[in-house]
Amino acid sequence: MVLELYLDLLSQPCRAVYLFAKKNDIPFEFKDVALFKGKHTYFLDDISKITLSKKVPFLKDGDFVLTEGPAILLYLARKYGTPDHWYPSDAEKRARVDEYLFWHQSNMRAHAPKTLWIQVLLPLLVGQTLPEGKTKEVMDGLASSLRQLEELFLRDRPFLAGDEVSVADLVAIVELMQPWGVGCNVFQNHPRLLAWRERVEVAVGRGLFSEAHGTIARIRGLSSAQVDPQLKAQLAPLLGQILK
Repeated sequence: MVLELYLDLLSQPCRAVYLFAKKNDIPFEFKDVALFKGKHTYFLDDISKITLSKKVPFLKDGDFVLTEGPAILLYLARKYGTPDHWYPSDAEKRARVDEYLFWHQSNMRAHAPKTLWIQVLLPLLVGQTLPEGKTKEVMDGLASSLRQLEELFLRDRPFLAGDEVSVADLVAIVELMQPWGVGCNVFQNHPRLLAWRERVEVAVGRGLFSEAHGTIARIRGLSSAQVDPQLKAQLAPLLGQILK
């Protein structure tokens, strides 16, 4: 059976999975879960019939269903025997990739997505903007994560886990493209990060990189009519809490 990847390219983990599969010529059927478009291939109710998480990305390989972006990346790397640099067989090099993936979930992932919430989703779904003090709190958290990304991982290396691009770089770059898409250029005052982004784009392929980020590049043109009603109902209370 053909591998199925259920993705919405507005989602950072979905973009990482998409980039990895396409770059490595992994054959898959792209199941478009476009929650912010007027027309969908799959709705939330459809997804729940396959996975109870109701989240993207997820993978369906025959009867096997797998959620969570990093888990999907590592499954694909192992199953399809992708080039070793993506997820190295050497124990120490692999540990460096794992180290970043674990750090990412509670640091960069905890801050970068909030720029989309405050710049686009709050005004769109709640009709309000975040108070100035809370906006500063969000941006300070992001700035702290950016500093740590440079100092703890990138340092003087070309890529986050060593001399070659890995899944750690994919997971990180798609996250930083989220604030970029809403007008917050996180690379502007970080020349090392900008140079790293250039290297990742070249390693992935500029055309593929641009293709994967087309949706986030257009996010500021999103209208309320393009939001899935079920998704709006789920997000509105959460976004309302952010305002308190």
